[in-house]
Amino acid sequence: MKVLTWFRQFKNRIAQQGVSNNQLIVMTCLYLALICNIPFLHLTFNAVVALPEYSLGFLASVPVLLFCLMVIINSVLGMSFLLKPILVISVVMSSLLFYATFTYGIVFDKNMIQNGLETDLAEALTYFNAYALAFIFVAGILPAYLIVKVKLIKQVPVREFFSRAKLVALHSILIGLIAAVYFANYAAVGRNNDHLLSYITPYKFVDASIHYADRHYFSPPLPFTLLDTMPFIQSASNTPKVTVLVIGETARAQSFSLNGYAQKTNQYTEQYGVVSFSNMWSCGTATAVSLPCMFSRLDRNNYDNRHANAQQNLLDLASIAGMDVLWIDNNNGSCKGVCARVNAIDISTDPANPLCDGEYCLDEALLAPLQDKLEHLSAKNTLIVLHMMGSHGPTYYKRYPSDKRHFLPDCQRSDIQHCSQQAVINTYDNTIAYTDFVLSEIITRLDELSSNKQFETAMLYVSDHGESLGEKGVYLHGLPYAFAPEEQTHVPMLFWQPDVANIQTSNCYQSASKEAISHDNLFDIVLGITSISSDQYQLQRDKLAPCRQGDEALASMSPINAAIGSIDAGN
Repeated sequence: MKVLTWFRQFKNRIAQQGVSNNQLIVMTCLYLALICNIPFLHLTFNAVVALPEYSLGFLASVPVLLFCLMVIINSVLGMSFLLKPILVISVVMSSLLFYATFTYGIVFDKNMIQNGLETDLAEALTYFNAYALAFIFVAGILPAYLIVKVKLIKQVPVREFFSRAKLVALHSILIGLIAAVYFANYAAVGRNNDHLLSYITPYKFVDASIHYADRHYFSPPLPFTLLDTMPFIQSASNTPKVTVLVIGETARAQSFSLNGYAQKTNQYTEQYGVVSFSNMWSCGTATAVSLPCMFSRLDRNNYDNRHANAQQNLLDLASIAGMDVLWIDNNNGSCKGVCARVNAIDISTDPANPLCDGEYCLDEALLAPLQDKLEHLSAKNTLIVLHMMGSHGPTYYKRYPSDKRHFLPDCQRSDIQHCSQQAVINTYDNTIAYTDFVLSEIITRLDELSSNKQFETAMLYVSDHGESLGEKGVYLHGLPYAFAPEEQTHVPMLFWQPDVANIQTSNCYQSASKEAISHDNLFDIVLGITSISSDQYQLQRDKLAPCRQGDEALASMSPINAAIGSIDAGN
């Protein structure tokens, strides 16, 4: 009540007495620099004090420099009638970014902008709760309301111009003095911690948005590139093949008991002898980047969304080679353009389905269309891609049914930062265990197909990116790859086929499973599994090739790679 009383008194005072334009800019920039940029200041201070030697003067200059830059920017942009709108937008936007960064550790680079724009309303609403609304109201709405209500002292335009020029000049001189004294310090810290710029609110967000808009809306479209017009299926066996590729969501390798994790999160698939590739790394830290990158011929280091969309991907080659390709999606109906040229099914979230709540469906909903497809196979070779909802947060508790709450206590709320870290981990582990259950059901269906030797079957599961669960105060995912924690980039990959338990084959796969691989290898691994011969195939990247029978392994190579493989085999 005292806070509200003070707020009303302060609002009445500034509404009656008024302030100058420059005073409003200075007060707003103090708030933006010292409050809304707490995450940036905190990380910067930590980076500075971690140095063997540092200057207290340099440390104190950081918020001063940030404040001066904000004054200059708002002084230039907020001329005349634009002043209040610019300041209001800055404060409200900063409060949203402050909440996301302060609460979850989210950084808004261009990839996060893309991820946010491709997020549907239902998913976006999972991030809002009573705590979020209260935070944004106090940090954004109330300050913005004060800016709107403040009475501005009118000045002659010429006088206002020169007054503003003095304000800009004064703060420019301060920046110059700071640079003259501490330039070497800023250069050293900035060179080793360039990620810190990503936390400056709200200007890094604006910069990232402009770059994203320029690349996606104002750059001319690229011509579509055909990578291979004549891929074909060449196998030593005449038995038809069914391959199921399962794309996981937000699963991290550290939480798989198959990789040595203490909690039994893989109790369902371990009985099938699946091979876990424990040294697998993602292409990105968010679905918008990782998913199309996984299916692209481009590597992570040279991946670009525009170029990836303007050329054939893995599914295109499989379809042209003669495979019946089907994408079944339970992840907001979005394949990020990967399935644009193949058949696709989106799981309806109709609450009439007991597995759905009107916004999302549990991943068991994938099993019915999968079963239907397996019962009506129309081609000799089939590739089915299942896109899971997996472990998508922060509402982890909605990703598994009540009878699959193996690990308790769990966190039955979206503001996960208010649960104990163990409860958050338990909730997340329940999602992994449930994913494992669904994978076991998929394997069961494929095993039935192959049991009578009428089909050769295989299942490959790989997640798009990982997840932070409060380690070092970071939650969720989407941090820039350069400084993303291992929890967000180390992902699981599981492989199953009927003969995987064969001693000789198993030993080969177990040996291969320890090698360092990434999403860059997925393109070639899937071409190898499906026996697609293409000049895009790179044998050295197909880490499963040595474990297939000699002739069949050679059959899946490009003609050049096949020749090389034959020579190597002869030697």
